[in-house]
Amino acid sequence: MAGFTIFLSMLYVIPVSSEILSHAGMPKDALITAVTLVTILSTFACGFYANTPVAMSVGMGLNAYFTYGIVQGAGIPWQQALGIVFISGVVFVIVSFSNFRIWILKSIPKNLRFALCVGLGAFLATIGLKGLGFFVLQNGNLLLGDLSNASTLLGTLGILLILFLYTIKIKGAFILGIAILSIVGFSFGIAQTPTQILSSPASLAPLAFQLEILSVLKFSFIPIILTLMITDLFDSLGTLSGIGTKVNLFHALEGNHKKHDQALEKTLQVDAIATTMGSLFGVSTTTSFLESASGVTMGGRSGLSAIFTALFFCFTLFMLPLFLSIPSFAIYPILVVVGVAMFLEIVRIDFSDYPSAVASFFVILLMPLTTSITIGLSAGFLVYLLLLILQRQWRQIHLGLIFIALLSLLPFIL
Repeated sequence: MAGFTIFLSMLYVIPVSSEILSHAGMPKDALITAVTLVTILSTFACGFYANTPVAMSVGMGLNAYFTYGIVQGAGIPWQQALGIVFISGVVFVIVSFSNFRIWILKSIPKNLRFALCVGLGAFLATIGLKGLGFFVLQNGNLLLGDLSNASTLLGTLGILLILFLYTIKIKGAFILGIAILSIVGFSFGIAQTPTQILSSPASLAPLAFQLEILSVLKFSFIPIILTLMITDLFDSLGTLSGIGTKVNLFHALEGNHKKHDQALEKTLQVDAIATTMGSLFGVSTTTSFLESASGVTMGGRSGLSAIFTALFFCFTLFMLPLFLSIPSFAIYPILVVVGVAMFLEIVRIDFSDYPSAVASFFVILLMPLTTSITIGLSAGFLVYLLLLILQRQWRQIHLGLIFIALLSLLPFIL
């Protein structure tokens, strides 16, 4: 039951991630297969190797950054973008097997970690609203879109519906919302009804091993690589912390417990290796999913829950026509609601700490405005260090912070 609950809670990731990544110019049918396989293999590995009830898949927010920030924003071909994901995964593997991870965590204030999550939420919600046509960009200005358009109106109502389902804690709220919106679209002719539901999985040939690694081994790509790695690390640690509080797992995030250390270490190692392997399949960064907490509340306590989740996802390999038929107005509302959930982390920011609070503001503001996690995070670090210097808070300035601040200069000077 725990594995099935996790499966229902995160089934939405297949149509949503496939839709987002397809905007990078990648074939959607192959993406559906790739996302599903990466979900199955990474989740099974987490259950078998780490023995934790944690499911993994293509990360929300990171997939949007891959498409809209790296490919569309920076004009990098998706093959090179996959190479960047691969290298960031290799760096994450090295970090996850070393003490460098602890050094990074101690070097970054908690406020900026929360700001990263909040900024990602604003970034996702912006993409979702823009995709629905809720607002449009004209002459450099954001204007309200045409709400009389059937797709835009239905998608906007879908946001309210999914927010309602999510708020009252309906299990599988996201996939239920997608199903309701799709059925309404099929019924009123707004979307094309699928002629079949089941088929063989699409070939991975257009995506598998298409990444370009050597061409991205450039100094100018270092900020993007490190941003992906740091974001994945924070995303995973935040997710595991949220899951762990429910069942007293991963206490290493707060204290020193050797047994829990091993569970955390192994889960992060699977996460890192999954990102590296996922890029070979043709998908963006893989990470742990907070939806795993739904299985924990059902009694899942060990890796057996994750293994069953992976087995349930095997059935979705044969639902290609169904996933291809899901209209975009049923998918973009999910981005908005996920963005809202991430943005609510803003309550955890300590606004009494002036330097990090101001830095957090720039992180949150610049991520959606520039469609770049790199720019937002880098600006935040630079502002934070500058304010510490101006206020002469020398004790808070250490080697790790200086190192990260120097790296943060790269996006602005390259």
